[in-house]
Amino acid sequence: MTDEQLKYPIGKFSVPASYTPEEIQNWIAVIKDLPGKVRLAVMNLNEAQLDTPYRPGGWTIRQVVHHLPDSHMNSLIRFKWALTEENPTIKAYEEAAWALQADYKLPIESSLKMLEGIHVHLVALFESFTEKEWERTFIHPQSGATVSLKRNLAMYAWHSEHHLAHITNTIKGF
Repeated sequence: MTDEQLKYPIGKFSVPASYTPEEIQNWIAVIKDLPGKVRLAVMNLNEAQLDTPYRPGGWTIRQVVHHLPDSHMNSLIRFKWALTEENPTIKAYEEAAWALQADYKLPIESSLKMLEGIHVHLVALFESFTEKEWERTFIHPQSGATVSLKRNLAMYAWHSEHHLAHITNTIKGF
């Protein structure tokens, strides 16, 4: 595989052309299923395997597992801001710098539990949304883009599958 294929094993995110109810339900299912799929993928890995990068110069499986709840926790907050404020500007974060913090060296169980809890909250919100709520937006400060909640759902479903593929593709090499 090329470095680009290792970095983006399912391809880069592309903004959906449509947001049908079926597509929205499929993306919600991806979010709902991710914690169990990640847990199943990593449950039998030893410490050396957890500390294996998914590509040269890339994060380790352990860092990816810790990154998922951090990223999805930020997403949960972004959804709530957009639900409770009018087109807020969200806060970006330096994910690469977060991945270098001491908690990214911890055993992965705490992050698996965090991911489970965060996804329970995300799914509960998503399943309650009206079409009007899916249309609510926020502004991303780095790009200046106005992002609808349904687009953010699609992006985080992609993000879920993207990082799950990092983990599962790396495990295939063991």
